[in-house]
Amino acid sequence: MAQDIVPIELGLPQGDVVTLWAPRWREDGEEWEAFLGHEDDLYAFPDAAHLAAFVRTTSEHDLSDHPAWHLVPALSVAELMPSEDHQYDLVGVPELVAEEPDTWTVGELADIVAIVRALADVCELDEVHEVLNSAGGFAVLEQGTFPFTGRDGERLWTDMAETISERWDEVLDALDSVVTVPDVDETALEKSAEELAAFHADAAEAAAAEEDDIEPVDADETEGAEEEEAAPVGFWGEVGIDPIKVITGGTEYYTLRCYLDDEPVFLGHEGRIVTAPSARGLAKLLATADLADNDLAEVSTWDEVATKATDGSLDITVDTDNTYVLDGLGDDLAEGIDAVDPVQLDLAVELLTDAADWAGDETVAEALNQSESLGWLVSFILAPDPTRLPPSPPFTEDAAKWTKLVQDFQDRLSTES
Repeated sequence: MAQDIVPIELGLPQGDVVTLWAPRWREDGEEWEAFLGHEDDLYAFPDAAHLAAFVRTTSEHDLSDHPAWHLVPALSVAELMPSEDHQYDLVGVPELVAEEPDTWTVGELADIVAIVRALADVCELDEVHEVLNSAGGFAVLEQGTFPFTGRDGERLWTDMAETISERWDEVLDALDSVVTVPDVDETALEKSAEELAAFHADAAEAAAAEEDDIEPVDADETEGAEEEEAAPVGFWGEVGIDPIKVITGGTEYYTLRCYLDDEPVFLGHEGRIVTAPSARGLAKLLATADLADNDLAEVSTWDEVATKATDGSLDITVDTDNTYVLDGLGDDLAEGIDAVDPVQLDLAVELLTDAADWAGDETVAEALNQSESLGWLVSFILAPDPTRLPPSPPFTEDAAKWTKLVQDFQDRLSTES
């Protein structure tokens, strides 16, 4: 199946450069991955104008046989500008790893290491793999912050930080050794440079117009907003635990979930989520079942929930944002991008990811990684980007992978009537 060809920006010692990346795709029963280059050279350019001039006039390179390449020469300069999600500051990695391993730091480092691994694979840079295999932290970055919690997690992060401090220059030197800035056609470059200048001028004009449209907020409006913010949050908001409703396999499931230090915690234990078939059934379950081993019992406000459940005053109401409809998404994904409701999909991704993270299961994160075909399709639907080529059908394999993730989630549900 043909995958996107994506503009990316690499922050290297020689400066920021742009090139093209083709994430893994299958063709003739084999799996491939490639970057714009030729033989031992990785082609990189100082800006999107040079990249556009090259792809419009040169056909001898490693991406020319990619199933979607025929679309690339027709792209505008703006469409060849890397999005923020595909800008990788490799030079800044030592500073990044000096920060605390929060969600954003770990996520950014995971993206950088993933693209570095891909470059090392494609360009056969064994020295890069040697560095990335020399500390265990590199291998678990895609799991998020969880592996870096506790004493062992702190040690894992520290070991990786020390490795980066001592050896990251080896990675940068290896990549620098294969980067080549090829010549481009001067006539084509003149035209693409004009396009780039026009794009920046339009963007600046739009930003100025938007700034002019901002109206001052009067005191009455501010006071009203403060009063709205001060409105009661309700019992569930006060205890920081949310009732959630899941519709999957034609059945409704009700359960509870909260976040501790941004990590999801469900009503359940050891990867099994305790559910009830209705809101009333969940209230009854909380009042009568033995939930001593339930992970939510570790939450400081759990006793308040248990008390209200026992005295019969617990009112379980599910907000729209906590209602997850998984049914139909697999069929919609198979049909194509336009058939998928992005709001429904976004909520479903949140639920599947939360449940897997809580259970210590890496399969969801791996399947939804943007380097995977399903992850690439899902990310395009949730965050359309004019600088990216749309994923290419058919999507039957992606739909099947999604259905498997949903089935795995359903297998976690333990229903109590």
